[in-house]
Amino acid sequence: MPGTLHATAAVTCDADLLDHTATAVRTAGLALRERFGAVVRYGTREELMRALAVNDTTALDILRPRLTSLRPQAGWVEDELDGGALPPGEWWVVDPAEGNVNHLHALPEWAVTATLVRENQPVLTVVHLPLTGETYTARTGAGAHLDGRPLRVSGTEDLALGIVATSQARPDEDEEVVRRVGSSITAMLFDALVVRTSVPATLHLANVAAGRIDAFWQFAGARADLLPGALLVTEAGGRISDAAGRPWTPRSESFLAAAPGVHAAAVATLSR
Repeated sequence: MPGTLHATAAVTCDADLLDHTATAVRTAGLALRERFGAVVRYGTREELMRALAVNDTTALDILRPRLTSLRPQAGWVEDELDGGALPPGEWWVVDPAEGNVNHLHALPEWAVTATLVRENQPVLTVVHLPLTGETYTARTGAGAHLDGRPLRVSGTEDLALGIVATSQARPDEDEEVVRRVGSSITAMLFDALVVRTSVPATLHLANVAAGRIDAFWQFAGARADLLPGALLVTEAGGRISDAAGRPWTPRSESFLAAAPGVHAAAVATLSR
């Protein structure tokens, strides 16, 4: 029953914890799937925010008690737009409806995600796509998987033959960041084979991990956008950095995930 706290003993083994997390995320996804179908109309920003909040609450009422019971000592982050480093310790970073606006518009690109972060490093993540039933998982040192099948990034070595992707700046983003997003898309249109621009970021990153897309980049961005995909891509053999090729942290102002064969070329393109 959605919102009901199931009695679950705290779990200490990360492998078991990943399994329990996947179950919780799938349950939340089912609740959102039951709400999916008709376009939700809104006439003001306030109406939009209320509609988004209903979806968030539907999933959080399931996720928060279940994940808290698994790791009672872990902190909780439920602001999917927040960024920067976390305090020391363990934290659940959850996006209850990644691609929430798509859900409201009856578009299929949305997911439910939950990531356990330990000392600012993601250690396990679950990304569930309720409409297809697909579940992407990753655990540090254990690889990335789609419904139990191992994932591997692409072997593409020529950016000119690559499919790349980015997501748009959020509506209230700084003007300089918005212009940087636009100029980076233009640069990639010259250098890559295909450029995809859409939200949410996590689904692009899942595609990088699965070898379907060769690179994804983003400027600014939030923890909940990037941490799940960062672990998926890393565990699938991809490279993570900022747009200039420097090591990425949650404090970074840009993000790049790519197959090893095109990473350097993508950095060169984004640095122009």
